[in-house]
Amino acid sequence: MTHSLLSRLKLSAITLITLITVGCGKSVDDERVPYSEVHISFTTVAEWNLYGVKGDAADYRRYILAKGVTEPAGFPYKASDHTGYSGILLVSDVMGNLIVYDLACPYDPTPSVRLEIPDGELHARCPKCGSTFDIYTNHGNPRSGPAADHGYALQRYNITSGGALQYRVITR
Repeated sequence: MTHSLLSRLKLSAITLITLITVGCGKSVDDERVPYSEVHISFTTVAEWNLYGVKGDAADYRRYILAKGVTEPAGFPYKASDHTGYSGILLVSDVMGNLIVYDLACPYDPTPSVRLEIPDGELHARCPKCGSTFDIYTNHGNPRSGPAADHGYALQRYNITSGGALQYRVITR
């Protein structure tokens, strides 16, 4: 073999090993929560200011419309509104961007067990399994507990600016 061919083979082998190594990095599974309809609309800026998040870093609000539970109290839910599998967690991240998650823990999704944000903490915690999730800076990725051991991240939803009759809309 010529020196040139040997160099190209070495380069090809190194490239292949690099691609395999990078491609096999640990990823998270963020689709473990069963499918459920998601739709909440804020029709005016005033409604958003009253029931939404302010855009401050680490601001959050929970939305739950389920049998026997309505949160936040007084929110004008419409017949077309649905709050996901276990409820919705709307947060404002460290840059003021809006992010929406399902309140179900992806390790053991149960509609009645909802994530909590402990006072003064910057993560969400599952009261059942103890898993914690980075909701403000790392897209709902697990930090600790069985969800982290298995690589189960929170289910994310979309939030967009509405049309002529809506200020903001949360959807699947």
